[in-house]
Amino acid sequence: MSRLYPASLLLALTALAGCTSVGPDYHLPAGVVMQRQAAQGRFANADGRQTSSQPVAPRWWQLYHDPVLNQLVEQAQQANTDLRAATANLQKALAVASQVSAEAGPHAELSASAERARISGQSMLLDVPLPVSNLGDEGIRVAYQLDLFGKLRRGDEAAEANSEASAAARDLARITVTAETVRSYLQICSANHGYQVLQQQSALQQKQLELTRRLAGAGRLTATDVLRAQAQADSVAAGLPAYQAQRDAARYRLAMLLGQTPAEALPPAALACAQEPQLAQAIPVGDGRALLARRPDVQQAERKLAQSSAMIGVATAELYPSITLGASAGFTGLLEDVGQRSTQRFGYGPLISWTIPDSGARARVTAAKADNAAALAHFDGVVLNALREVETSLSLYGKDLQRLALLRTARDSARQAAAQNRRLYQAGRSPYLSSLDADRTLVSNEMAVASAESQLAQDQVNLFLALGGGWEEGKTQAGH
Repeated sequence: MSRLYPASLLLALTALAGCTSVGPDYHLPAGVVMQRQAAQGRFANADGRQTSSQPVAPRWWQLYHDPVLNQLVEQAQQANTDLRAATANLQKALAVASQVSAEAGPHAELSASAERARISGQSMLLDVPLPVSNLGDEGIRVAYQLDLFGKLRRGDEAAEANSEASAAARDLARITVTAETVRSYLQICSANHGYQVLQQQSALQQKQLELTRRLAGAGRLTATDVLRAQAQADSVAAGLPAYQAQRDAARYRLAMLLGQTPAEALPPAALACAQEPQLAQAIPVGDGRALLARRPDVQQAERKLAQSSAMIGVATAELYPSITLGASAGFTGLLEDVGQRSTQRFGYGPLISWTIPDSGARARVTAAKADNAAALAHFDGVVLNALREVETSLSLYGKDLQRLALLRTARDSARQAAAQNRRLYQAGRSPYLSSLDADRTLVSNEMAVASAESQLAQDQVNLFLALGGGWEEGKTQAGH
């Protein structure tokens, strides 16, 4: 019976391993913002005309039907430094998760040593000193920690949740880089467009200036009128360097996103763009449920919540004993006899260790619970922010569309008024100041339209960014 006792003990301990996992089993707590009906329905500012309830396109930038833009996005997704760093962080998190998982398996250790030494005689119950000898030892030791209270399992859960949070962070970096690449390209187009509009107005003002000089030379206008025309022409021309600076800034930002220095050449077609690409369809926005399931920052916050829940179990398991099953075998003795039967040794059995819980250990459990409460609050905050960003972007997009339509109407009226005043002035039926004011109004309206078109293009990018799409293709390619 005594011979069966170690084997019976081993079987009993093995059966107990896996019976219990202390700490909470993770699930989304009741009442989280994500599960509210108001968070999962149709967006309040989706008008059904400029936006649709269709699912968000995974490669939303292709809705512009611009091959230059498609090429830039593809290059940024391959070379951007932020994406490279996020990918490296994900690889690190996966490696840590593998390391934690390995802790639940058996561990083997091989050892071999040789030394010249004297063994204490009294350790052998002898009163005489033993001779100096050549001693040797070689053997193998196998250990397996019984996870009786789920510490290893909870640690594995935490590590897996952390790696999934890192994957979501990589996806978040991907959509951010994509949106900023599109934004920079559109800013180049807007700057070139605004420059051309202002350049046309500047050329018109120069013609007006020449005409004013001729009329002043003929005695029909005064020198003051010439100065006014000169001031108007200079004022319009003064806006040209600002557009050049905007184009350069967008160009350098785009180069950085593509992993290039400012001195490296960008595709000529990207720099030559002089009109913002237009969407050929209503923007598909889906609904709240799809948004919260898609946005990587929401996924990241939820996985961090799961990780913090598992860490409660890890901290709680520290309050209980740790049991490790071990077995070892080998040879120990005089070096020349190592390997012979007389030097054989072996042993097996459980090793039980327990650090009696003190206030510090229980404080760690309390701290883990507080971390979990903070993670839950953060998760709710991320969900609320995601919904806020989409509704805000939808509202701004709709209102800016209305504003652009009104500005275009005002510009068309200003064009007609300027042309009429110019004809009346040249015919001597209207004072020069009336024509000059009409030209100023036209320039102001032309620039307001160009600015509104640029803002609308940025509104579209902001909306696509808030919707959180554009990472799905990269995830498929990465095989994650």
